[in-house]
Amino acid sequence: MALELWETGNADARFLAILIIEPEKLSKEQIAKMVSSEKFVHIADWFYSYIIKDYSDRETLRQAWMHSTDVMHGRAAWSLTSGCVARNPDILDLPALLDRIENEMPTAAPEVQWTMNSTLAQIGIKFPEYRARALAIGEKLGIYRDYPTSKGCTSPFAPIWINEMVRRQE
Repeated sequence: MALELWETGNADARFLAILIIEPEKLSKEQIAKMVSSEKFVHIADWFYSYIIKDYSDRETLRQAWMHSTDVMHGRAAWSLTSGCVARNPDILDLPALLDRIENEMPTAAPEVQWTMNSTLAQIGIKFPEYRARALAIGEKLGIYRDYPTSKGCTSPFAPIWINEMVRRQE
């Protein structure tokens, strides 16, 4: 039923499908197809949160999608990478990720920039030894510098985000 709901392409049906689907019953191919078929980032983010991030073979997906030209695969790959920075950083080459972010983020699709930026911020927040570089990359790129932010919310501009989260940890 969940797959039938997904196939309708209707946003409400896809939200419901995400809530009732059993992730472990999906193949990697089904997940890949579902990710690339969804262009609405709110649904894509729900799909990541409820399906992909807890999928048993998410690392295989992350590695494959890090080299994909599909925008939504790229978005999901960088979401998974951001999660790895926070929960499983030993499998990552953080300096290489910072290089990729510095080189690729300026020309990445907006959908991908958002999750690359999250990875940049997570590296700066979690790893003091890379914080100065993450801050410098954020300043240099300036992505989300002027992003409108509601009072009381933290800006997605990486230098502000990193500094605020580090301040809260002290």
